[in-house]
Parts: sequence; structure tokens; C-alpha cells
Amino acid sequence: IAHAGEACGPENIWQTLAYLRPARIGHGVRCIEDSALVTHLVAEGIHLEVCPACNVQINIYDTVAEHPIDRLHQAGISIGINTDARGVTPTTLGQDYAQMIATFGWTAHDFLTCNQNAAAASFAPPALKDRLAQQLAEGYSV
Repeated sequence: IAHAGEACGPENIWQTLAYLRPARIGHGVRCIEDSALVTHLVAEGIHLEVCPACNVQINIYDTVAEHPIDRLHQAGISIGINTDARGVTPTTLGQDYAQMIATFGWTAHDFLTCNQNAAAASFAPPALKDRLAQQLAEGYSV
């Protein structure tokens, strides 16, 4: 996991991919500024750990409505929603989910997809990943 593409733009993500070759990127939201990078992230299955409330709090975006999380999700990038540093960002995952529903009209299916992406991109053993996928499907009644 490498942090990139939050305060710095897409060139920071390209450099991180070239030098570190991570399977996951913490943040990475500024990839939306480079369509070739978005295509690359989808093709390579690079997972982004996206923290919308934190990105707004530190002024990467002025509002959640301006945050690219929905565009990243619609583009097919593997994303998971995270709260980031809870001591710094006063939010909960439930509050972030409520923002996604209110702002982008997300449904249970969107959250299921994000949670399945996060589980699949985790460093857990395959058997645990399979169990998580099953529990998520059951929990979301799919």
C-alpha cells in the first residue's frame, strides 16, 4: 500500500506505480484528472482506499458533491470507503455512507461492491476473503 494522489496530482500516482508497484493506493482520488490513469487503474485492478470526509476536511475538495468518488466508482475502479485518521477526521463509516446516499444516490448495491472490492484487495488469506465475500453477500441480501 502506498499513499499517493491526494494532495498531489496524477503524476504522483504514476510515479508511485512505477517505483513501488503497489496493489493498493491510499487515497488516489486525483487520478480522475487523467483518463489514461483511470484506465490503467481499472486494467491493473489497483484498489483505492478513498476517504471522502477527510479529503473535504483537508480541502482537497470543497464539498462531498465535488469529490470524485462516484465518478471513480462508475469508471470501474476498485474502491473502498474509509474514514482515514479518526483522530483527525471526525467522521464514522456510517456518516460517510449517509453522505454517499444523500449526495450521489448510492444504494446497497454500491456499498456491497465497494466492500467486496476492499475484501478482495485485502492481504487476508484466500479462504478468509471467500468467507468475507459470502458474509457480505448475505449481509446485503444478494
